Order: sequence, then C-alpha cells, then structure tokens
Amino acid sequence: MYPLLDSINSPDQLRDLDRKQLPALAEELRAFVIESVSQTGGHLSSNLGVVELTIALHYVFNTPDDKLVWDVGHQTYPHKILTGRRLAMSGLRKPGGIAGFPRRFESEYDSFGAGHSSTSISAALGMAVAAQHAGSERRAVAIIGDGSMTAGMAFEALNNAGAMDANLLVILNDNDMSISPNVGALNNYLTRLMSGQLYNHLRSSTKKVLGVAPNILELARRTEEHVKGMITPSTLFEEFGFQYHGPIDGHDLDTLVATLNNIRHLKGPQFLHVSTQKGKGYLPAENNPGKFHGVGKFDPSNGDSLAAAGKKTYTQVFGEWLVDMASQDERLIGITPAMSDGSGLNDFAEKYPKRFFDVGIAEQHALTFAAGMACDGLKPVVAIYSTFLQRAYDQLIHDIALQNLPVVLAIDRAGLVGADGPTHAGSFDLSFLRCIPNMVVMAPSDENECRQMLYTAFQYDGPTAVRYPRGCGSGVEISKAMQALPIGRAEVLREGAGYSGKKIALLAFGSMVSPALEVANTLDITVANMRFVKPLDVELIAKLSTQYDLLVTIEENAIMGGAGAAVMEVLQGIGSHIAILCLGLPDVFIEHGVHENMLAECGLNAAGIISAIEKKLTE
Repeated sequence: MYPLLDSINSPDQLRDLDRKQLPALAEELRAFVIESVSQTGGHLSSNLGVVELTIALHYVFNTPDDKLVWDVGHQTYPHKILTGRRLAMSGLRKPGGIAGFPRRFESEYDSFGAGHSSTSISAALGMAVAAQHAGSERRAVAIIGDGSMTAGMAFEALNNAGAMDANLLVILNDNDMSISPNVGALNNYLTRLMSGQLYNHLRSSTKKVLGVAPNILELARRTEEHVKGMITPSTLFEEFGFQYHGPIDGHDLDTLVATLNNIRHLKGPQFLHVSTQKGKGYLPAENNPGKFHGVGKFDPSNGDSLAAAGKKTYTQVFGEWLVDMASQDERLIGITPAMSDGSGLNDFAEKYPKRFFDVGIAEQHALTFAAGMACDGLKPVVAIYSTFLQRAYDQLIHDIALQNLPVVLAIDRAGLVGADGPTHAGSFDLSFLRCIPNMVVMAPSDENECRQMLYTAFQYDGPTAVRYPRGCGSGVEISKAMQALPIGRAEVLREGAGYSGKKIALLAFGSMVSPALEVANTLDITVANMRFVKPLDVELIAKLSTQYDLLVTIEENAIMGGAGAAVMEVLQGIGSHIAILCLGLPDVFIEHGVHENMLAECGLNAAGIISAIEKKLTE
C-alpha cells in the first residue's frame, strides 16, 4: 500500500532515494499519518503540515549525528515514522507504546524531549556549542512553529545565539500565514540564490575587501539590506545576528532540499523562514485545523469523530460558568495563553470579544498581564493548564500573590492526563500553590461544585485557584444558581462505624472524593470532602484527630508537599499523634496511558485505597 514508505526504516534509506522520488514519498507519508491517527487519536493538523519539511531535513542532514530539535513536539509523527517507528505508530500514546512527543530514551533520533513550547532554540544552541567544543562539524537545527515564537524564551535564545558563532540553524515553521505570491517561484529562486555558496562567498569576501574602508563597508551593508528588502520580506531576525533566508514554500520539496543543502554549509547562526499549511492534504483538517489539532479516533473518509457522546466535561462547565458570570459582572476578563479551545473559552470569546485575550504561548506574560488589570479594578480569570502554569511560577508569586491581587486561576488538566503523558500531567500544582502566601486553593469533587468554586473564587478579594481534572466528572446535575462557599470549610459526606475494629476517616481532595466514597461504602468508614487545600479546615481535622484511629488523605497530586503533607503539618501543629496514611502520586513521572489504569497503577482506585488501608492496619 505504501511501496516507498514501507522500504524506509531509517533516514539512511531515505537518503538513498532519488530526489525525484521524494514527492511520491510525501504523498504516502501524509496518507499514512491520516490513517494511523484516525485509529489511535493524537495530533493531526500540525503533523500534516510538516511532511515535506521532515523529509527534506532527514534527506539533507546526517541524522542522528546532526541534531534535529522539534519545538513542542506534537509535529513529530512524520519524524517518528521515518526514523524506524512506523510500525510502532499503532501503539501511539497507548500504554507501553511510543509517546506523542519526542523522547530521548525512545530513539537516538529524538535529540531533545519536548512537550512544552519555545525550548528548541535554547536546546539546539547548547548542542551547537557542544559540537564547537568537540571540534565537530555536526549541525544543530531547531524547528519552531510561529505560535511558539510568541514565548519570551524563544527570543532570549535568539538574542544569545545571534551574538555567538556557533553553527545553528533555526527554521521558523510559519503555518499561520497563507502562501502569498511572494512565496512563489521567484521568491523560492531568490532564496536559493542567496543561500548558495556563490552569493555567500561574495558576501564574505566583500566584507574583507571593504573592511579597510569602514565607510564604504557600511554603505555596502546598507545597500545589501535595501536590496534584500525589495525582494524578500522584511525581518527582525538579522538584527539578532542571524543570516535570514526565506520565506519559502514548505511544501515544495525541490526548493526545501536545495535551500537546506546550501544552508548546511554556511557558518554561524542561520534563520530559515518556511511557510506551511496546517492540515495540508486532508480537506477536513485544512478547513478546520483547530478542530484537528488534537483528535480522538475518527473516520478518515470524512473526519467525523468516532467517540460516543459523553457527559459534560469540567472544561465545558468552566466555559459555561465564564459566560454566565460575564453577563453578571462587566469587570470579568478572560485570558488564555493560546489555549482558547482546549480551555473552553470559545463561547466566551464569541460573546465577549472585547473582554477576551489570547496572549499566545506566553504564560508568564498572561499572569502579569492579569495582575496589571487587577490593579485597576478588573477581575481577570486566567484559564490555564496545570502543566503550563509551572512556567509562570515567578509571576504568580511576585506579581499576583505578593501584591494580593484578585486574579482567578482556572487550572485545567489537574492530575494525570492520560495519553498526553508526563509532559502534560498536572501532578504538582497543589504542592507548588499551597506554599504561596495569600493563595486560596480549591479542588472540586464534581461538576456542580466546580461551578460553585469558580463563583467563590471570583467573589474573593485576593488570588485564588480552582484546579479541576481533564474530562468528565460523575455526571451530577449542575445548578445554574451560584452560591459562594465558606472559605476553608470542608464537608463530611458520610460517617461510618469503622473497619476491622478501627475508626477510619478518609480526607479526600477533588477528584479523589468519588473513589473515597466507593471505599467508604465497602468498609463502612467516614469520608470528608475537604474542598479547600488552602486554607485547610483545621477545626475539622482537629476534631477528627480526637475521634478516629486513622486518618487517610487522598489526592491526585504528588504526595511530596501536597495536600496530605498539609494535613500532617496541621496535626503536628496541634500536637496530635494520630496515625495517618497519605495517598497520592508517587515520586516518579507517570507514563502515558488510560487515565483509569494510571490511577490504578498508582493505587488511587478503590481497590488500591482499600489495599493501602489494610496494609496500614497491620503495621
């Protein structure tokens, strides 16, 4: 079915092909990506957009000796397929299968692991400097999307790289721009010409000759810039110290290969601007690249999802609350760092466009931007994934919490996230949030409580965080009415007689309330929905410590420094010696898989909790 693709198990075999065969290979590779992702789910649009670029990179560069560093990493499926993992794609993002992002221990061709954006230039620069120190001619290439260029880290790296002489190539994969007329045959020809040996030999030789006459050299430099400005788009990248090439058509293999071949021999920092189309070659994805950014299983003939309709997700609950709250309070502002769809802000953005701000992949800016608004009377709500909030920790502490500003953090994807794996898991937010002064941290047990907590956070005059998991809850009825919860108050959901002669209370946080109730019904023990991680319900904890033999804390967060640790601090503070068992995520990065199975492996399902309690009772 794929005669060319099936014959390639390494880039060496790709480099044995005649250049005339590459377009046919691109067709097969694109078809294989569509077929494969339709069966496993994953990222589609971004991968379809880099098919030709991936082929050209492995065709020109001597990988894995030459290093390719992919930004974010969700555009690496063609790269994985061409580097010996074609058959493994059937297990993509499945337990025991290959990851959806590059990982160093998965393949020698994965030079750098990535799940967050804007890291490629820094990493590739480090590799280029390492090659320089070793006296090696190997090349380092950073492939970064235009979305990732919105993050400050990318510009920090550009600024540093441009002042060095390391052999670094940065490729800007610009997939937000249509291929305009100036990215046609004439522009491709001019870019190939300016990246070629003759042009660059003349360029460097002229500098040497004219160097004895600085005024003439400066005139020549300005003349070159003006001439280039007439035939190529203006750019700031040469001001950073890079030699700029492009833009070129990222789907034209002849131009890609020729240009990369030329640039490969140039010294110093180089910048290639490539224009591609997200979803290229698959009409449903071309028409709606956002919808096909991350997909479940789908029918490749029409793009229709094969997933059954389910319960309302926490993300949807947040999105509906945001719209409702905005209708009641004009001070509400919605902010997201490039995750409008994933965070449930699309309806809000459509209904309140002047109060919606997508700041791009710039988490640090998002929080300080919100802080500035809060200083002048607005009520910003920042919708952000737990794993991405980690990138803005300094801003959270210094710009929001230190100034005690009323900013609401709606933290999505808290806890384990299934197929996206450890790069996207929200395993640490309770630990890093609860140690910050002035913070109020809440964890809802179900969808309705999530809505009420969001309202509570919005009414509070200080920094707050509501952290909720990916996917659906238990499917409880959601009240349209909103009522603020008393800050720092837990709720005892069930009182039990005891188990094995011991009185036991489960102190459950957020998503762990449901399995805690299942355990309690089996063992006949007490369950408290703690609701608040900070401030804790100290009064309830003190009361339980005098009435029970064992307290068990349960959280979908790292045990180290988490909610259980907070409870132990309270017990120590009141001088209690009650036995305590803290259950949560272990001190390892949890591999990708099915969420329910991942919880079971961590001992956080009902069976695991019962087993841990029984073991504790025998100590």
